[in-house]
Amino acid sequence: MRLNIVEIVTGAVVITISAILLFYAYTSTKHTDQEGYKIIARFHKADGLVEGSDVKMGGIRVGSVSKMRLDPKRYDAIIELSIKPEIKLPTDTSASIISESLLGGKYLDLQPGGDEEMMEPGSEIQQTQSAVILESLIGQLIFSSKDKDTKKK
Repeated sequence: MRLNIVEIVTGAVVITISAILLFYAYTSTKHTDQEGYKIIARFHKADGLVEGSDVKMGGIRVGSVSKMRLDPKRYDAIIELSIKPEIKLPTDTSASIISESLLGGKYLDLQPGGDEEMMEPGSEIQQTQSAVILESLIGQLIFSSKDKDTKKK
């Protein structure tokens, strides 16, 4: 069996590039626990949101989702947010779960209100809008068009 130096070098290059890409993927997706104050929001549906998801305001990251759990009595998703200490939120701030793209990925968008009183750590956002599930919207569209077609006949 004769070893070919070109094959060995090519294999070493492929392994090196794979290791670099794997390291980059690991470090770029690693979410560190952000320091900040905690705010709570309740949603009927939190589909697509995960611990570590971004919390944005005006398109700028201002925090992250630090914990998610289910309320056993009301069956709501309770989302704990970690907000940067320099960001102060009015008490009438609203929260929505928004899609980053058509391919998936969600983030929590905050819309500050006009109240002069600011939220304290541990406060709960009262106005929330749950995630819109694209598959259910497409299903509704398909079935509503079928219903219209059968009524015409």
